[in-house]
Order: sequence, then structure tokens, then C-alpha cells
Amino acid sequence: AQADAELAKADLDRARGLATRKVISQAELETAAAKFTQRKAAVDNMQSVIDKKEIRAPFDGIAGIREVNPGQLVNVGHNLVTLQALDQVFADFSLPQQQLGEVKPGLPVKVTTDAVAGREFDGTVTAVNSAIDRATRNVSLQATLDNADHMLRAGMFVRVKVLLPQQNPTLYIPATGVSYAPYGNSVYVIEKKQDEKTKQDSLLIRQQFIRTGETRGDFVAVTDGLKAGDEIVSTGVFKLRNGMDVVVDNKLAPKPEDAPKPADT
Repeated sequence: AQADAELAKADLDRARGLATRKVISQAELETAAAKFTQRKAAVDNMQSVIDKKEIRAPFDGIAGIREVNPGQLVNVGHNLVTLQALDQVFADFSLPQQQLGEVKPGLPVKVTTDAVAGREFDGTVTAVNSAIDRATRNVSLQATLDNADHMLRAGMFVRVKVLLPQQNPTLYIPATGVSYAPYGNSVYVIEKKQDEKTKQDSLLIRQQFIRTGETRGDFVAVTDGLKAGDEIVSTGVFKLRNGMDVVVDNKLAPKPEDAPKPADT
């Protein structure tokens, strides 16, 4: 078909030259032009059929393991290979509904994963779901991350930390140091006292009622009742009573984290 089209093109060029010198009629020139158009249409039609037999990726990406073998017959809709565009990836995560008012598209995020230990990936919140999950009362969010080196892959488990705008300094204490009660939450502040007879210093605890705010990992914010520098009891508060003498020993004290990791089991 391609050869016929090229021959028809040569005949048309020759006919045009002859028609210019009045050697052939206008009708013969039009016949040559129509023949070329017909041959060219046949070539285009065959090329279209060939193109349909070639499978092209809809976008640039990295192909995974193929699911078919050369020469194998496949049906419409059969999976051939997984294709992933990894230059930019999405991280789906959720937050409690109480934090919905704090997050919005555009906030920066830090993403970590055990698959790439010791590295943080920078990203941005790009979508916040318009509805709350009725079962969990969480809101779904999506962050977009640059992934030029293709270290992040689809399906990975990651931890996402949303960086909120800087606000007034907030005091955080270990949540295990708070005694929760219906009449008010409290902590035990460690204070010095001096024995009137021996003049020796010792430590006692004083129950201090506080007002708590948001939680971050193992910490809880204190909005009222404490000030920076106050020393409090961080664990075992259910055993304490106001005015008790204490001795500070931090050897066995747990270390709270703002992003605790679940223990492997």
C-alpha cells in the first residue's frame, strides 16, 4: 500500500507537469489526484490498524513485572503490567475530627517510613476530605510529595507529621503525669520544703489543678495551672496524695515521644 501511494504521488507530479504544458486534459489531472488521494487514504487506514495493535503507556512511568508472556492471547481488560509514575507521590492519612480546624491545603508535612530509615520526605497537604468517617470520626487527608529519586513506592506504610503554623508557646507535659477526674484534672508539683528544726531541705508534692488542651503523641498541652520550670511527677500519680514527701528517681521513668512508634509484636 505504501508503494502504491508513492507511485500514485509520482504519477500525480508527472501529470501536473504535463497539464502545465497542455499535454493532458484537466480531467486526466484530476483522475491522477484522486488516485493519489485514494492510495494515501489506504495507507493511513492500514497505519491506524497497526497503531491499534501496539499498546502504549498513557503516561511516563516505571513498569513493574509483566503479567503476560510474548505471544499470549489476552482479552479486553486483562492486566498486562503495572505502571507507576513515581516522580510525585501521594500520601493518604487521617486525623481526628478535633484537629479539622487546624489543617488546610498548603500546610507542610514531614513523611518518614521504616523502608527508608533516617530520612524525612517533604510534602504539602493538597486535599482535605469534605466528610468525616462516621465509624472512626476521623477526616481523610492527602499530601503530595516530590519523589525524584523514586525511594517512595505505592502501598508503603508511612508516618505523616503535619507542621502547623507557629502559635503562642504552649506548655506540654507527659500525659501520664495527669490525674484525670470528673471534678478537674490535676498534676503533682514537686516543691522544696525546709525542716524547721534541722534546716534540711526535702521534697514534697502539691496537687495542682490544670486545664488541658490538645494531645501530641505522649504529651498533652497545659493551657492553665502550670508555668515553665515547674517540676511535676510524670508517672504513678494514682498512688500519690497531696503533701506527701517524695524522692526524685528518674532511672526507670519512661521517655515520652511526640510521635511514638507502636511496638513490634
